[in-house]
Order: sequence, then structure tokens, then C-alpha cells
Amino acid sequence: MIHKIKAMYDEGNGYSKKQIAGELSISRNTVKKYLGMSEEEIVQYLDNPEREKKLDRYKDYIVHLLQKYPKLTATKIKRKLGAKIREGIASERTFRNYVKELKEVITVKQKRYYEPVIDMVPGVQCQVDMGEIRGVLIGGVPATICFAVFVLSYSRLMYVAVSDKPITTNLFIQMHDEAFRGFGLVVEECVYDQTKLVVIREEFREVWLNEEFSRYAACAGFDIRVCEGYDPESKGKVEAGVKYARNNFFYGEEFGCMDELKEELKKWINEVANVRVHGTTKRVPAEVYEAEEREKMKPYLRPSFLKDSDAGQLRGVDKTSLISYKSNKYSVPMNYQSSRVLIKEEGWRLAILDIETKEVIAAHTLSEGKGEIIKNTNHYRDYRKIISSMENDIREITGKEASEKLFNDKKIGDTSHILVLLLGLPANFNVNFL
Repeated sequence: MIHKIKAMYDEGNGYSKKQIAGELSISRNTVKKYLGMSEEEIVQYLDNPEREKKLDRYKDYIVHLLQKYPKLTATKIKRKLGAKIREGIASERTFRNYVKELKEVITVKQKRYYEPVIDMVPGVQCQVDMGEIRGVLIGGVPATICFAVFVLSYSRLMYVAVSDKPITTNLFIQMHDEAFRGFGLVVEECVYDQTKLVVIREEFREVWLNEEFSRYAACAGFDIRVCEGYDPESKGKVEAGVKYARNNFFYGEEFGCMDELKEELKKWINEVANVRVHGTTKRVPAEVYEAEEREKMKPYLRPSFLKDSDAGQLRGVDKTSLISYKSNKYSVPMNYQSSRVLIKEEGWRLAILDIETKEVIAAHTLSEGKGEIIKNTNHYRDYRKIISSMENDIREITGKEASEKLFNDKKIGDTSHILVLLLGLPANFNVNFL
């Protein structure tokens, strides 16, 4: 083919490049490429089995799609890639052949695939990792600060969330909420190492995710990807981000209080970290984000259970009507078993609230011990049966028609007060006795 191209062109005295392309049914770019190469360069090029193809730039993203959707056609992959990048990709035939070759060398049917870093396609991936730094002076007292770093793989835009408490699942979710509100949008997937906050366990390359965090991710609209154990290269950008935040922001600084630390951190993110020329890309993350990545990201679907997160912390209620807080367990009414509630520390007591109504459903004196179970026995009584029995008694005394009028009279109140009136008891009678 190359000899034919050279012969037909005859150093400009024969066919034109367009005519050669038409005669040999190849692209003009192919003709131009080989005509611009010497015989020695052509031999070296053809002898190199690892020669790079133009589509190799997007190989990780194509593999990512094939792993996620094994039956995806080359046409649809090309369309999805085209929605992410501005430049021309390749012809339909070239792209189809490239995808066909990839399908022959990768395993697409396995349950789990350790995702490569997808840094050539905007809006797809965010890498997340946590760090800890001890001895940070807060108000003159050394403190341990825990933080989570979020780095967008394409633009390298960064966000850092901090806490002076150990990072729990609930706090990790709040940090994500803070980061995505900071970015203004959300990516298609987030990449993590095998922390218990995300992965409970892994067996034979199958992953059991943390149920609470998985529920948040599903509501917020992003997928969870987990790195292979002991594989820092899978999320090298954020590993470098943790080191950068530790050394460039925290190290050698003193803060009056946590609020001051958070304010200084936001200032550092906006005025230093995201406006510097990145050491790898040689570009400014904030500029790349605004120009190329923002429009490719998705709206952040903030879960409804986070909207009032300031009112308290989320807690799951187990099947025995207990919630955990600071190494102890506290009871809630039995109708909240296996559900979720809000908790709020108010001085000496722990208030437990209904998520929807924000009403206090239980309150306990905070225990200073560990491993204790603090119960209110009233939480394990089914008052619905007692009320039903009382209503039946009232029907027998007054008759069906009169009792229904009493039940529907909002001025009188609940059934126990009705019974007090019927029995002729004093108005200040303790109805709880009933």
C-alpha cells in the first residue's frame, strides 16, 4: 500500500493526494501521513507493535463504558464520547474497529473491574481520599484534624472538607454534600480506596458496599468505584492532593478556632489550590473547569434527608428500637424500629427527632460511660392497643353514634380525655394513669 502511494504520487508529478485516496479507498490523512515520512521512518513505524493510535487517548473511558454496559454498541459509545469532547474523534469505521479490538482483549463480563483513571474526558470522574494531620494548633491547643480531598480527574479542580472529629459514615456523606455544593455539580462516578466508609468487605472481586453511603450515592446521582487493594496508582491524583493539602495548607499554620480554620481553608482552595498552574497538566484547574468541564457535569440531586442536616445527625434505628451514640445505645419508640431518625445533643440530654416533622420523639440523659444501654420502658409499649380498647369501652357506654361525635370533636381531645369526662373525674386528673 505504501509503495503504491509513493509510486502514484511520484514526488508530486503523478496523482494528487485526493486522487490517490479515491483510487486506493483510503483517507487523505493516511496518504498525507505516509508521503510525509521517509522510508526509514516508515520501517520504524511499522516495526513498532505498540504504536499509539489517536483513540488511545480515550481508551480508559471506552473501557469504562464497556465494563459498565457490556452490550453497548460502538455507535453509541462514539455518541457518548462525542458529547464529552469537542474535537473530531474518528470515522465510524475506524471507531468500530477500535472498539472491536478492545472487546477482544478486555473482560467485560466480570462483576468487578478496577477502574483506570479517566482524565481525558471531562465530567466523568472525581477521586476521593481522606487524610489526617496531628498537632494542628487550634486556639493554642494541639488538635487532630481529619479531612477529605475531592479532585476532579479532568480539570484537577480540588475541594477539601475538614472536621475535628473522626470521620463517620454520616460525616463522610456530609463532606460529599459540601464538596458537590462547592463544585456546583456532580460527576458520573467517584473513586475510592477500600475504606469501611464505602466498602464493608470484598470477596473474590465482589464488593459489599456500605448501605448508608450507597443509598446517598444513589440519591445524589453518582456511581461508586472502588480501587483494588494496595493500588494507589488507581487514584494517584487525589493521593497527591492529600499530600498537597497537608503540606501546603495545614503544615506550619495556627488557627484561633475551627470556624477560622474552615474560612482560611476555603480561601486557600479558591486563591491558591485551584488557580495555580498544575504540575502535571501545566494548566490552571479553575480555568479548565469553567471552560471545558462544568458544562459536562450533571446537576447535583441533593437528597431530601440532607436538607435539614443542621437540625441534627442522622442515625439508623435497629430492630430493637435502639440507636448508637458515643459508644452507648439509647431507645426510641418501637414504631421507629429499623428506620432513621435525627439526633441532637442539647446540653445534658440527647434529643431524638422525627426526620419529617422534626418533633422530639424521645429524650435521654447523656451517659458518660461506654457500652451502656439507656432505655425508656414506655418506648416498648404499644399504646395503640390500649387506645383501641378504650374506644371500644366508650362505644359500649355511649353508643356508636354518640361515641363517633366525641372522637371527632377536636375541642375535647384524645380518647383518654374523653374517658375522664365520661367518668366524671376532675379535669386535672392525670390521664397518663389511664
